[in-house]
Amino acid sequence: MTVKFSKDHEWINAADADAAVVGITVHAQDALGDVVFVDLPEVGKSFAQGEVAGVVESVKAAADVYMPVSGEIVEVNEALRADPSLANSDPLNAGWFFKVKLSDAGQLDALLSETDYTEFAKNA
Repeated sequence: MTVKFSKDHEWINAADADAAVVGITVHAQDALGDVVFVDLPEVGKSFAQGEVAGVVESVKAAADVYMPVSGEIVEVNEALRADPSLANSDPLNAGWFFKVKLSDAGQLDALLSETDYTEFAKNA
């Protein structure tokens, strides 16, 4: 599994050539606390890398969800909309946010590996 991480605390799994899966990291959900609401992007909408694609709200704060790469939203996690706590209980699997069709796969190269992200998150 090829998972990369952004400095905005999103992860992206680009193992499926058609659509990469995006979610928030364990570090992000730890910092937020209990997630109570997610605002997911609209299917069919395109975003540039770094643009705000959604919002996650917890009992403590609200945080923007940024696009780790440029692309078009092809699917959102309706289960997460119904049960936002999935972002806490299973952030790297069932708690995914959306799937994106990459417009520039080369942008993945600029993202962090798991090891590099772990080091970055320790100091964040």
